[in-house]
Amino acid sequence: MAQKIDSDAARFRQIVRGKIKEHLKGYISNGEMIGKKGRDLVSIPLPQITLPQFRYGQRQSGGVGQGEGDVGQTLGPGNGEKGKAGQGEGQHILEVDVSLDELAQILGEELELPNIEPRGKKNISQTVDKYTGISTTGPQSLRHFKRTYKEALRRQMMTGDYDAQSPKIIPVKEDTRYRSWNTETKPEANAVILYAMDVSGSMGDEQKELVRITSFWIDTWLKSQYKDLARVYVIHDASAREVDEHTFYHTREGGGTKISSAYKCLSQIIDERYPPSDWNIYVFHFSDGDNWNEDNALCAQILEEQILPKANQFSYGQVTSYWGSGQFLGELRNLVGDENNVVTAEISDRSEVLEAIKMFLGKGN
Repeated sequence: MAQKIDSDAARFRQIVRGKIKEHLKGYISNGEMIGKKGRDLVSIPLPQITLPQFRYGQRQSGGVGQGEGDVGQTLGPGNGEKGKAGQGEGQHILEVDVSLDELAQILGEELELPNIEPRGKKNISQTVDKYTGISTTGPQSLRHFKRTYKEALRRQMMTGDYDAQSPKIIPVKEDTRYRSWNTETKPEANAVILYAMDVSGSMGDEQKELVRITSFWIDTWLKSQYKDLARVYVIHDASAREVDEHTFYHTREGGGTKISSAYKCLSQIIDERYPPSDWNIYVFHFSDGDNWNEDNALCAQILEEQILPKANQFSYGQVTSYWGSGQFLGELRNLVGDENNVVTAEISDRSEVLEAIKMFLGKGN
């Protein structure tokens, strides 16, 4: 019975994975799912038939059993007008909890993402033992009391020794079950993601939502590749400053744009806190492409001399804005687009988030 339950559970998980892969693009572009994220789990809605259940109605709402009456009185149909029966099927939704690790695996499989080869002197691996199985042998310190009790109960019921009127469950040696472990190898390398976002007047709520969705999936993948993942958030218009995550996604500012201010801030943070010998460094910059023309050359200089030599990868995502010119993407590609660790992508709407993620993470740097 236990083996059948395990196989059924495994089959259910495979069905869930298949459903997630089938609708992955929709899940990726859906910002509501990110709001349901817990510490290690994400709730994903899947179509599913649910079992019927009783629900209590409100008091004094009318119907059978309401109001005055005599014992034995016959209950007949009400005087209300009868409606027609519906013909359509109801849509039943089941919330399935999926771990972020499993979600990262599904993302990697669907987008065919290569595993990252970390760099730096901390690039070692450690083996971790996880107690995820059950064995018939083992030390007494790992004895599984619940499974042992179940085995003893099953044996007594099969042999006819179980008395429901006077139940006594006495395990013997053959009933004893122990926790067993599987050894997994986990990367020890550390990584830091530095996010920079344009918050000038041309960046609206929809553009920031595109950044938030894209950043969530970038986090999910890189977290599966590294033991520790640090995050840094920088916002900029004509000047730049480091902020916390909530401020990063909810700041409303205006004014012009000077992208070099963000690159200077990012370079300073890397120099002060994240030496490339110890950290794998990923920089993601999001903007609508508006920038002072005189500032483009300085941006390229800071990237080539200060950021690109230290970073595993620099990624620029340009989100389309009605008020933004979008010129910086072309300038960046002309100035540093031939560098091996530079990736650029244009995100016009939510349907393009999946392709942008594949471009950002597809090199495996």
